[in-house]
Amino acid sequence: MTVELNERRHLINLSYRLLGSLADAEDVVQETYARWYALPPDRQEAIVSPGAWLTTVASRICLDLLGSARVRRERYVGEWIPEPVPDQTDDPADRVTLDESVSMAFLVVLESMTPAERVAFILHDVFCHSFAEVAEIVGRTPAACRQLASSARRRVAATPSAPAPERAEVVRAFKRAWESQDIEALVALLDPGVTVTADGGGLVDAVLRPIEGVGQVVRYAAELAGKLPGLTLVERTVNGEPGLVMRQNGVTVTVLAFDVADARITRIWAVRNPEKLRPW
Repeated sequence: MTVELNERRHLINLSYRLLGSLADAEDVVQETYARWYALPPDRQEAIVSPGAWLTTVASRICLDLLGSARVRRERYVGEWIPEPVPDQTDDPADRVTLDESVSMAFLVVLESMTPAERVAFILHDVFCHSFAEVAEIVGRTPAACRQLASSARRRVAATPSAPAPERAEVVRAFKRAWESQDIEALVALLDPGVTVTADGGGLVDAVLRPIEGVGQVVRYAAELAGKLPGLTLVERTVNGEPGLVMRQNGVTVTVLAFDVADARITRIWAVRNPEKLRPW
């Protein structure tokens, strides 16, 4: 039982990083175990490392899903943001290990990669698989997988982030400015090129395109506060980073993730799609 629990946790962590969706990751893990239990007993016994077999199957399922994800995202209403994860869940087997490889900024960069780049990079750089192992999963040569991971690594390196203590202080200051309606303080915390991206999935009210610039972002914040009376802000860890949760009448209605550089907020991701707020 402990072995299966540990394997399930590993597969959830892997699949979430590959897909950016906890719900999809859970489906992948369920399908992976279904394929395992569908094997005849003699086939199972012949597999030297069940964990490696499960990882390979889950990775290939994710690779297939990533290939069709772009088509599905084209039909998505508004912007698609990776599903945010809290610092804990009810089931230990479903807990995502919170580190820099699940920060919202990191996951958004992963979204810009090709499926093969993403799988090669996550398997090698995050989960320490050899390029020979990655090649077997991706269906390319080890040399090609090395190039894929290198290309992905350059994308990640091009988006540096501020140290955790600085991010925490800036997010806390943003909360204070919002709650006191201190526009001057709010403006001072925002980078001139700040961008807000909201994800309502067509299920709740949310802007359909990113909002850019300090003036537009401040106006959006004021409008949002007006549309949601009785709103409270709570500091929470969002994907391992300092974030905020908006609650109305005790119900989570928005999860905010931030990217910070030079003591100013450069990106805000506002996840409002209720289907992505299940764990909150």
